Amino acid sequence: MTKRTESKFKIDRRLGVNLWGRAKSPINKREYGPGQHGQRRKSKPSDFNIQLKAKQRLKGYYGNIGEKQFRKYYEEAVRRRGDTSENLIELLERRLDAVIYRLKFAITPFASRQFVNHGHVTVNGRKVNIASFQVRDGDVIEVKEKSKQMAVVLDATQSNERDVPEYLEVDHRAMKGRFARAPKLTDVPYPVSMEPNLVVEFYSR
Repeated sequence: MTKRTESKFKIDRRLGVNLWGRAKSPINKREYGPGQHGQRRKSKPSDFNIQLKAKQRLKGYYGNIGEKQFRKYYEEAVRRRGDTSENLIELLERRLDAVIYRLKFAITPFASRQFVNHGHVTVNGRKVNIASFQVRDGDVIEVKEKSKQMAVVLDATQSNERDVPEYLEVDHRAMKGRFARAPKLTDVPYPVSMEPNLVVEFYSR
């Protein structure tokens, strides 16, 4: 579904974590960074470096969102009432490609983005091919009839690597799901520690 295998693995190596919890991640074999200096002993990171890494993890997890778009999510999270870090997570989890990934209609966030862009998905019966489309509470997301038997979709739904979170409802036989409610940070099944509060600190410097 996606040709960005090397790019995904580079993100894992660069950040030093198995970002999506996948068995194929090179971090499972080599827990150090890429390149000839990857095994160097590192000095104590600065506050800026810690905040930057937190931002890179969150950006990378959602298919390596562009900096300009990611900053817009932060600005929208600040504008809304409530906790900014929780707002940021909610905005990211409402992305259509993130919802498709969570519903297990795609094996990776990269594959999910491509799946949406290629027009295989409907929201409330209408085709949507914009990966960043914001899904609302109660929206019904469905794989188009002609796409329901695609091997990549069937493989994704049968994968045991992860489960569908509680804020979503899914029927894998019908290839249909529903966005039940907005998630909190504790609801989101990240394989690695995410610290959106550090991302907020990074942008508010």
